[in-house]
Amino acid sequence: MNMKHCLRLFISAVAAVSALLAALPVSSAEKTDPADTAEKVSEYIKWVDFDVTAEAMRDAAEADISSFGSGTHTDWITLLSLLGAKYGGDFSRYKKSDLDAFSSALAEGKQADTLTSNAKLYNYYVEAYGAILSGMLGGYTKTELAEDGTVSVTDGYGVRAFSPFARGYYYSDFDDFGVSRSFGYRRRHLGHDMMGSIGTPIVAVESGYVEALGWNMYGGWRVGIRSFDGKRYYYYAHLRKNHPYADLYEGKTVCAGEVIGYLGMTGYSSRENVNNITTPHLHYGLEIIFDPSQKDGWNQIWIDMYELTKFLSSFKAPTFYDEASGERVSRVYLTYDDAPD
Repeated sequence: MNMKHCLRLFISAVAAVSALLAALPVSSAEKTDPADTAEKVSEYIKWVDFDVTAEAMRDAAEADISSFGSGTHTDWITLLSLLGAKYGGDFSRYKKSDLDAFSSALAEGKQADTLTSNAKLYNYYVEAYGAILSGMLGGYTKTELAEDGTVSVTDGYGVRAFSPFARGYYYSDFDDFGVSRSFGYRRRHLGHDMMGSIGTPIVAVESGYVEALGWNMYGGWRVGIRSFDGKRYYYYAHLRKNHPYADLYEGKTVCAGEVIGYLGMTGYSSRENVNNITTPHLHYGLEIIFDPSQKDGWNQIWIDMYELTKFLSSFKAPTFYDEASGERVSRVYLTYDDAPD
């Protein structure tokens, strides 16, 4: 059903949507030591410090993809979890030789939990990193529209997530997670800002369901998309005035690589459709949900997206100009074999 849905999107007109939902609350949580958190995995994880570097993610993904289909397939989350346990989550210590050593041991048939001196911490990272990354690599079906209008469908295995910026559009950024914000009330910045040009097509990083849509006084025109497994909530904010969205509605299934909206500078106002942001940019964030109470509760988990953004920068979805709508729209969609019908 997802494949048919994505195919229909290629021939549907792009239309603006103005559905309004309640404002998305923003909250913070106190950090806890990973070792302490490991004791509570059987309940649910209260906090995750995601310090995995883009280099480590690239190396682990390459090891996973290159070993796929062999008798010694090495899962990238297993590799990153072993490294997390070895480093105590501090990936500034990352060395590729450590990853290669773990890969070789796993290829020899050794069990992952025998390769670490801290099984509890390893199990914590398996759950934590799995919640963050499990939707980003695996089997997929790619539907792509060529310049001549023909549609091709191919199956593959690999990275199945995208940078939120479409191919051919550029941005600047820095690690701004946790810095102070003062509009409305004093708080921490729980997302990642990518400065770019108004109208830049913004694509879905991962496939999922549109859970929130409409105006938020902090984020302006924004959209929230929940992953199919329910563990990840992607938040895209400050979308363009007047025409922020690309054919979205609450409950819609969107595919990785699908254009969901256009960059703008709306927000910081209780009045809709106002540009009160001084610099055009996309604010996007990733909330990790281990228990339903965390979604809008006091103990929300938002992760630092800086290194993940660097990792995803190598994967940009192409778009094309649609004369009927006058907008850049989707050219490629990924659907997942493990997604629900």
